[in-house]
Amino acid sequence: MGKSSKDKRDAYYRLAKEQGWRARSAFKLLQLDEEFDLFSNVSRVVDLCAAPGSWSQVLSRVLIKGEKFGRSAWQDRDAKVRQQMLGVFSDAFTPEQKESIENSTWSGDEAAQNNGVDAAASRDVKIVSIDLQPISPLAGITTLRADITHPATVPLLLSALDPSYDPAAVAGTQAQHPVDLVLSDGAPDVTGLHDLDIYVQSQLLFAALNLALCVLKPGGKFVAKIFRGRNVDILYAQLKIFFEKVIVAKPRSSRASSVEAFIVCLNFRPPAGFQASLEEPLGVGQRLDTLVREREMQLPIVAEATMQSEKGTWDCSAVSTPATSHESGITEVEVYDEVEGNNMGNGARWIAPFIACGDLSAFDSDASYQLPEDYVSLDPVQPPIAPPYKRALEMRAGLSKPAKV
Repeated sequence: MGKSSKDKRDAYYRLAKEQGWRARSAFKLLQLDEEFDLFSNVSRVVDLCAAPGSWSQVLSRVLIKGEKFGRSAWQDRDAKVRQQMLGVFSDAFTPEQKESIENSTWSGDEAAQNNGVDAAASRDVKIVSIDLQPISPLAGITTLRADITHPATVPLLLSALDPSYDPAAVAGTQAQHPVDLVLSDGAPDVTGLHDLDIYVQSQLLFAALNLALCVLKPGGKFVAKIFRGRNVDILYAQLKIFFEKVIVAKPRSSRASSVEAFIVCLNFRPPAGFQASLEEPLGVGQRLDTLVREREMQLPIVAEATMQSEKGTWDCSAVSTPATSHESGITEVEVYDEVEGNNMGNGARWIAPFIACGDLSAFDSDASYQLPEDYVSLDPVQPPIAPPYKRALEMRAGLSKPAKV
């Protein structure tokens, strides 16, 4: 699809280039932060599956440069205007109104002092971006080209956060769990087969979660992309084991026609005695056969029952669900309880709350907006360094010729 046609289709695509973002996904993180205040009290951040770096760019501009966007930027502008009005029309305000404005705004000296504190705090911010694809450099961001499923990635990550990190340190100490926030915006190349795409995405989320469990400090946050589908509540219940609050969020910049959403996990609290390791990650893996055999041994043995109706009788094969047989030939089958609740041990489902993020007055990501006649299409802020189609472009340009068969 050509550049001009995409500009006409997606408003956030145009806004990303106009505001200097590498990709439109930057608005998703900004809207998530506006709803959940993800960046408060955060100084150590890990961005997984970071290429091309739009989320890392948001982290750099917010945490390191101190820029504000969305509601917080509007509040600052409003406070500045009210402070200017107080200086120009001081006689028009009552003492109570003056006191209210002064309490809600800063004086010049206080603002300068606060900027000094922010500058000192920004020097302590450490942000690490990890991806298999190369990422163009960003101010204040350490980029690693590594596999998030490999056990060697965790020591590499901890060394990037703290140059004095000692791999021989005792596992589970605070020095080895320095991360406040772990983000993952990774997604597989979709095939169009929704069940397959949802499964592959869930495995990618588990890979990000396994790494997050190795480095998150108690009280940390975890945000990752998910594809909503059938039985996704099982994933919510698994995340609820490690985090106090698990919420599904859909930013307004995410197209409503997409199954994409974001799982926001707050207040990391691992179970007592839990030790995370990429060598023994969560999930099934090679233990599938063992788990299946153990599950089969736990299932009750149900004898065949004869069911009777007005037309006669017929035989019913053994029921595979938990059941109880009586001498009268009646079989009582336990029905799966779909009542929402936190009692997951009794088979009840736990359904995460759903929140739509973003101002309703913002652009609709599924709508098409008319462009002005004098509109000029802009180039991408940061073209990909090594796109998958690079080889095809070189062959087309004649830089290299395909080998003869």
